[in-house]
Amino acid sequence: MSESSIGDLFGRVAEDAKAYARAEIGLYRTIAAHRIAKARNGAIALVAAIFLLNAALIALFVAIVMALAALIGPLLSGLAVFLVVGIIAFVLVRYGAGKLSALAGDAEEKAALSAGEHLS
Repeated sequence: MSESSIGDLFGRVAEDAKAYARAEIGLYRTIAAHRIAKARNGAIALVAAIFLLNAALIALFVAIVMALAALIGPLLSGLAVFLVVGIIAFVLVRYGAGKLSALAGDAEEKAALSAGEHLS
């Protein structure tokens, strides 16, 4: 049985430490990519909600202008459009905010990380 020199042992320890660091970096990259993929649809929904809310405000302003011009009818139709589009935007914001919570990690991911910590 041949014994390794201290220099060889330190060399192996250094290589093992580098491999461990690379594995940790790879794990965190994978976690970040997973979270971003899950949150993407939520971000898209939030952007859509912003555009819909903008359209609702424009419709409201147009209705107010028309109401001031004619003093009958257009204001109520403008308020109805604003209400409907506003409700849709609210639902999209709720959906988007729920999807963005994936950036904090889901239960499955947290369980896997916890199990990995117990192995080391």
